[in-house]
Amino acid sequence: MTESFAALLDESLSTLDMQPGSIVSGVVLDVDNDWVTVHVGLKSEGVVSLDEFRNNEGEVSIVVGDEVEVALEAVEDGYGETRISREKARKISTWKMLEEALETGEFVTGKIHNRVKGGFAVEVEVVKAFLPGSLVDVRPLKEAPDIENTVQEFKVIKLDYKRNNVVLSRKAVLEKNNSAVKVELLKNLEEGQIVRGVVKNITDYGAFVDLGGLDGLLHITDISWSRVTNPAEFLSLGDEIDVKILSFDKEKLRVSLGLKQIQNDPWENVESNYAVGGVYEASVSNITDYGCFAQLEEGIEGLIHLSELDWTSKNIHPSKVVEMEQKIKVMILEIDHDKRRISLGLKQTKANPWTEFSNKYGIGEKVDGHIKSITDFGIFVGLEGDIDGLIHLSDISDDDDPKDALEEYKKGDKLECIVFAVDAERERISLKLSE
Repeated sequence: MTESFAALLDESLSTLDMQPGSIVSGVVLDVDNDWVTVHVGLKSEGVVSLDEFRNNEGEVSIVVGDEVEVALEAVEDGYGETRISREKARKISTWKMLEEALETGEFVTGKIHNRVKGGFAVEVEVVKAFLPGSLVDVRPLKEAPDIENTVQEFKVIKLDYKRNNVVLSRKAVLEKNNSAVKVELLKNLEEGQIVRGVVKNITDYGAFVDLGGLDGLLHITDISWSRVTNPAEFLSLGDEIDVKILSFDKEKLRVSLGLKQIQNDPWENVESNYAVGGVYEASVSNITDYGCFAQLEEGIEGLIHLSELDWTSKNIHPSKVVEMEQKIKVMILEIDHDKRRISLGLKQTKANPWTEFSNKYGIGEKVDGHIKSITDFGIFVGLEGDIDGLIHLSDISDDDDPKDALEEYKKGDKLECIVFAVDAERERISLKLSE
């Protein structure tokens, strides 16, 4: 006896998982303006709102005969109808996919919608997720990037089904992609190679240049042959520049870059352009406690030591003698090509008051001056040219205790003296009181 259709149906139903929440496949029987009728192999068909089949753009592409997955809500709801849900099926399926991605580390695709407190709202299929601001990019950003309404890949880092909480990371994807790019780039990098990059970040000690997925460090000392105190004065974010590969570490994925190295080294011609004893124009480039630096040309500067600033002002700060960017005349005292150092003199470009005094006054001649200071060993007398001469204590009085004679003198007193000895090279003048 041939089995009835009802018996065959009952047998097929017994082989299906008909528990509420189960995902089953069905066939679309009808599509109208509001509902989609789906046959899932049960005694009665189920209907689903047409809205549950709309994509993110609000379009419906379902047609009769399509096979779809739906979630069973009830096999018989008391009215002889089967209740099914396309939306629940998609959510269940998406959650399963997210769970697998969390376990395997595989990336998922989602659409970033809008900024929310602390980050961005993301939609993965039909599941809402959260992208923290700290996990948007590989390095902290001052401003959030313009990634709203874009489709991105993410790594799932946290799931909580009961709380409907999904946390994603875009940073992890970028790091993995960048690592792969870095490895590939390093295979083709060679020291001495000139490459093009984009200035990505500027710090006090230099700048990071993106070479196309791999960042290299352009140290402040390798930006210019000239003195660089602030990299931001030479570079701007987004600048496209050519740089030279100075060194790279394949294991640590570190690359050192040079900008000045692709330009001519001014030190190559320094000895042909400058001579010891020559006087040249320079610009004050830096002032320190021990002197100042003066730039002869871009990349060539020398030190004017405190002792070489002025013939007479020995114990004042260099800022009292020169100003930043001031144009001055300097004499080259020494060139050390190996150490790339030049010693300069400022006072040598001016008349030496000690030599001028020596040329003007001979031994035994009288000279007028005034007392600048009184010490235990004598009196310092201010002379023309803002130089000093010393009257030694033994030449002030013949008394047994000549110190008593010092009490007769005070600072500012005018004196007539006799030149006793002059040593212009050692900047010393010995005087005696005129009788």
